[in-house]
Amino acid sequence: MAPIRFRAGRGGKRRLSTRILANQLVILALTGLIGFVLFAFAQRAELDRSYEQRALAIAQTTAAEPQIKQAMEYGGGGDVVQTVAERIRRASGASYVVVIDLHGIRHSHPLPALIGEPVAEPVVAKDGRAHVGADQGATGRSANAKAPTYGPSGALVGEVSVGMPEHDVLGELWHELPTFGLYATIATAIGATAAYLLARRLKRTTFGLELEEIAGLLQDREAMLHGIREGVVAFDPDGRITVVNDEARRLLGLGTALGHRLEEVLPDGRLRRALDGTLTGTDVSVLTDDHCLVVNRMPVTLHGRELGAVVTVRDRTELIGLLRELDSVRGLTDALRAQQHEFTNRMHILAGLLDIGEHESAYEYAIETARSGQALTEAVRRHIGNPLMVGLIVAKTTVAAERGVRIVLTDDSALGDDPPQLRRLLTIVGNLLDNAIDATAEAPSADDGRSIRLTLAESDELIFVRVADSGPGVPPGSSQSIFEDGWSTRPERGTAHRGLGLALVHRLVQRHGGTITVSEGPGALFTVVLPQPDQAPTPAPQDALFTTALPMGGDL
Repeated sequence: MAPIRFRAGRGGKRRLSTRILANQLVILALTGLIGFVLFAFAQRAELDRSYEQRALAIAQTTAAEPQIKQAMEYGGGGDVVQTVAERIRRASGASYVVVIDLHGIRHSHPLPALIGEPVAEPVVAKDGRAHVGADQGATGRSANAKAPTYGPSGALVGEVSVGMPEHDVLGELWHELPTFGLYATIATAIGATAAYLLARRLKRTTFGLELEEIAGLLQDREAMLHGIREGVVAFDPDGRITVVNDEARRLLGLGTALGHRLEEVLPDGRLRRALDGTLTGTDVSVLTDDHCLVVNRMPVTLHGRELGAVVTVRDRTELIGLLRELDSVRGLTDALRAQQHEFTNRMHILAGLLDIGEHESAYEYAIETARSGQALTEAVRRHIGNPLMVGLIVAKTTVAAERGVRIVLTDDSALGDDPPQLRRLLTIVGNLLDNAIDATAEAPSADDGRSIRLTLAESDELIFVRVADSGPGVPPGSSQSIFEDGWSTRPERGTAHRGLGLALVHRLVQRHGGTITVSEGPGALFTVVLPQPDQAPTPAPQDALFTTALPMGGDL
C-alpha cells in the first residue's frame, strides 16, 4: 500500500520560527538586564563588606598604637593622639580616624575644630567587641568600623572609629561593571545563537507549519477521530501507539494504550500481526471473539522521513453475518434444487412406464421411490433425536449427493432430542460438513467413491463430533494455522471471504471450553469435543456472528 504523504503548509503573518526567535531574544535581554542589576547590587554589598573589613583593620591597628594607648589611659602628651591618628589616616587613605574616650569625647579628628567635642552616638565599643557598618559623618558617607581601645594596664579606655570614603567603593564598582557587562553581552550573543538554532530545529520538527495551522490540524484531527465510524490507530517510528480513537478502543479492546507498544496491550495472534504490519496486503480479515474486522495499515512519510504508520479498522461483523445468512439461503436453494432434480428424474421414469402401459411396474417404482425418500430420514432418526440436526444432516446429504459425495452417519452416533449445545452444535456440524463436501468433491474419486463419515455422540459429560472425508486432507505443518481466520486453499467465492468457517468453529469451541483437532495428510479428520453443561445456556449477543448460518450455511 502506498504510504500517506503530507505537504507542509504556510500561512500566518509571521513565521513560527521568527516569533520564537524574537520571544527568546526578548527573554534573553530581560534576563541579562536583571542579572546585571542583581550583580551590581551583590557586588556593591561585597565591596561594602570588603571596605568595612579594611576600616576595621585600620581601627584595630590604631587602637594598638602604644602612644595612643599611653595617652588615652594616663593623659598628657599634648596632641600626640591627633598626630598619630592623622598619620595613620593619610597612610591608609581613610576618610577619618577618630579616637574617642569612654565619655564620647573626640581626641582626634580630620577637622581639628571637632577635637574635644562629644560624639552624637553612644560609645558602642564598651562591650569589648568590634562593630562595622555604614556611617553618615561630617566627612560624608563612609564604610565605618569601630574597635575598642585598651590602655597599658589592660583597662578599656575608649574606641577608635575609622571610615572609608563611599566614593572609593563606587569607583571600584564602576570599574568592575564593564567587565561584567561584557560577559553578559557574550552570554546574550551565545543565547541568541542557540535560540536561532532552536527555532530552525523547531521549524523542521513542525514541517514549516505555523501555530495557527498546528491548532487547526489538531482541531481537524480531533473532529475526524471521534466522528468517523472506523477505528484509527497511529504508531510512531518506534512502534508506540500515539493516537487511538474511541471506535478503535471498542473494536480492539484497548484500554490506556497511548505510549505503549502493541505487545504490551495485545496478546500474540493474527490481530497483533495485522496491526504491526507483519501481515501485508489490503483488507486483511481478522476474527476476534466479538467482531469480524478488516484491517489496513499504511506507512506515513513526510519529506522522505518515516513518521510511523496509520492503521484503520472496520467492523464487518454485521456484513459477514448477512453474508453467512445469504450463504445459508444459497445452501437451502442448492438442497431444494438437488431434490427437485432428483424428483424430476423419478417423474420422468414414472411417466415413461405409464406411457408404455407398465402400470404395475410404475406402481411398484412409485412405492419404492417413496420408501427410499424416507429411508435416509429414518436412518438418521434412528441415531439423532433432534429434528433440527436431522434436517441439517439430510439437507447436507442431498447437496453432497448432487456433487457426487456420499455422507454416512456412523452406527455409533447417538444424539438426544434436546442437546443443550444445540445451536453451537448446528454451527459446528454445518461448517465442518461444508468444508468436507468442498474438499471431497474436488478430490479424485477413491475406490469406495467420494465419501464423508459423520459421528455424533452424546454422553453425560461431553458431546463428541467427528467428520472424516476422503479429500486431499490438510497439508503437513498446517494443523494449527488451518484454524486461523483467512487461511484457505481455495479462491474467494464472491459473496464472502473464505477462511472464516474453521476459524469460527475453532473460536466457538474454545469459548465454551471444548477442543478441536485435525489430522494431517490425505483424508482430513476433524474431531470436536464439547463439555456438557449443567443446563442449556442462552447464546450471548456476541454469539450472533457464530450462529447466524445454521442448517444450510455454505462454507466461509
